[in-house]
Amino acid sequence: MGGFNKSLEGGFILVGFSDWPELELIFFIHILIFYSITLIGNTTIITLSRMDHRLHTPMYFFLSHLSFLDLCFTTNTVPQLLINLHGLDRTISYGGCVTQLFMFLALGSTESVLLVVMAFDRYAAVCRPLHYMTIMHPLLCKALAIASWVGGFLNSLIQTGLMMAMPLCGHRLNHFFCELPVFLKLACEDTGGTETKMFVARVVIVPVPAILILGSYIQIARAVLKVKSVAARRKAAGTCGSHLLVVSLFYGPAIYTHLQPKDSYSESKGKFVALFYTIVTPMLNPLIYTLRNKDVKGALWKVLGRSAATG
Repeated sequence: MGGFNKSLEGGFILVGFSDWPELELIFFIHILIFYSITLIGNTTIITLSRMDHRLHTPMYFFLSHLSFLDLCFTTNTVPQLLINLHGLDRTISYGGCVTQLFMFLALGSTESVLLVVMAFDRYAAVCRPLHYMTIMHPLLCKALAIASWVGGFLNSLIQTGLMMAMPLCGHRLNHFFCELPVFLKLACEDTGGTETKMFVARVVIVPVPAILILGSYIQIARAVLKVKSVAARRKAAGTCGSHLLVVSLFYGPAIYTHLQPKDSYSESKGKFVALFYTIVTPMLNPLIYTLRNKDVKGALWKVLGRSAATG
């Protein structure tokens, strides 16, 4: 830990949205509603994926991992934000802040890798349909899921370790949680070498996966255009379209937040962008996958019908 960081044992003050006190109650109500929908929606996806045998496929196996990630990702920041908005306590300990940063980077990095895995699954389903179940063997699916988690946590370990080695000055974080760009603003001295290493780590985990996903969907688009059946085209486009929408919602804000230079990062704009990817995106993901998916809706009605019958 950097020498200056020893003075930070008292923790940090999270400014949050205190600059707009008239908006805090509105934010509190809406965020609480969104968070509740996120918990219900993602928990439902996980439960249905385990209960209904029709959803015991690679696609829903990875989707259940994505839902679990979203649950953890939003829970890592939202409870702290709600406390902050309620005005009960705007402080967070140094250890709590580092833990929050580590988990935020770990879960976000894991999701970035997992979205690549899900794109590969769709590529195999559309471009290699006759060999799909052979390619996406259960053992490979488990290995890819484990690799996503390990890769995400390893990337976070590297970035958080580099962050903790930087000398930091000040106790005021102009954000509602401990996010990397805001931490970098507290650097006491020139840390160009360390920041370069952290930037490389972010490039590996954000734009590189985005490029791989783009390449996968170019191949998928070519394969879909060759299909003569209109119904088959619509089914492939619907399934892949949902994944592409999720990818756009994830990588857009991530690239904006983590790939711009430290000096050009706007803390005010950053807070509102962070609201989107920490609250709105995790809430939308289960809705995107369920509203246009007959299998998930069928499994949900089946479970609800069974519950009504037993009740």
